[in-house]
Amino acid sequence: MIRSMTGFAAKSGALAPHSWGWELRAVNGKGLDLRIRVPDWIPTLETGLRSVLSAGVARGNVTLGLRVIREEGTGGGLTVNEAQLATVLDALGRIESAAMDAGVSLAPSKATDIVTMRGVLEQAVVEDDNDALAAALLAEFTGVLADFNAMRTAEGAALERILRDQLTEIKHLTAQAADLAQARSAQTAEILKRNLARVMDNLDGITPDRIEAELALIAVKSDITEEIDRLGAHVAAATELLDSDAPIGRKLDFLMQEFNREANTLCAKAQSSELTRVGLALKAVIDQMREQVQNVE
Repeated sequence: MIRSMTGFAAKSGALAPHSWGWELRAVNGKGLDLRIRVPDWIPTLETGLRSVLSAGVARGNVTLGLRVIREEGTGGGLTVNEAQLATVLDALGRIESAAMDAGVSLAPSKATDIVTMRGVLEQAVVEDDNDALAAALLAEFTGVLADFNAMRTAEGAALERILRDQLTEIKHLTAQAADLAQARSAQTAEILKRNLARVMDNLDGITPDRIEAELALIAVKSDITEEIDRLGAHVAAATELLDSDAPIGRKLDFLMQEFNREANTLCAKAQSSELTRVGLALKAVIDQMREQVQNVE
C-alpha cells in the first residue's frame, strides 16, 4: 500500500480557558520538510509535534499551524487591593479632616464611590497550566495526524491503481517490441549481410580486428534483446515496490529514469516504423507514470 505526499486535515478542541484550531497540510517534496507554526509560550510543544510528525510522515513539504485562543471572562473574579484601599481611605480621611477645619461640609462617602476609584478593585490573575495545555494538545494531535494520513492513504490507493495499470501497459508494449524484434530477425540478417559486403569491399588498410569490431558494432546497434530484458526486470521491480508497505517514492522515481533510458535506446535501435511506434508508445506511458510517481511518498 502506498501513500500520496499530498494531504490535509483540520481539527478544533478546547481545554478551559483555551480553545484552538489545527491545520495540517502537505504537498510534494524531494525530502521531508517540516514547517511548524505554534505559540512559543507553550513549553516543549513544537519539539513534541516535530517528533510525532517525523515518525508519521516520511516525505513531503509539510506545514502545521496551530492557533490557540484564551477565552475572555475566565479569570478568577474581582478582588480588593487592600493596599490601594488603605491609601484611598487615608486620603479621604485627610480630605474630610481638612474640610472640617475649613468649615466646609462634604457629603458622606459611599462604598460605591470608593470601589470605582482606580486600583481598588482588580481582576484576579489566574496562572494558566501551560504544561497541561501542551499535554492535551499533543494528545489531540495524534488524531489530527491520523486523519491526515487517512486522506493520504486514500489518495495513495487511487495512485496505486493508476500505476499498476501503467505497468501493465508497459509490460504489454514490451511484449509487442519483443515479438516485432523476433519477426524482423530475417530482415536483420539480410541487413547484416549487406553491411558485411560493404565492409569486405573496403578492406584496404583495415586490420582483421577492425573488421571484427565494425561487425560487432553493427550487430549491437540492431539488437534490442538487452533493452527488452531490462524493461521486463524494471516492471517486476516496480511491482514488488508497489506490494511493499514502506515508503517507495524515491525508489520508484529512480526506477522511472531506468525505464526511460531503456525506451530511448529501444527507439534508437528500432530500424523499423512498427518498432519505433511501440517505442514511442512506451515513452509516452513511462512519462505519464513518472508524473504520477512524483506524488508518491
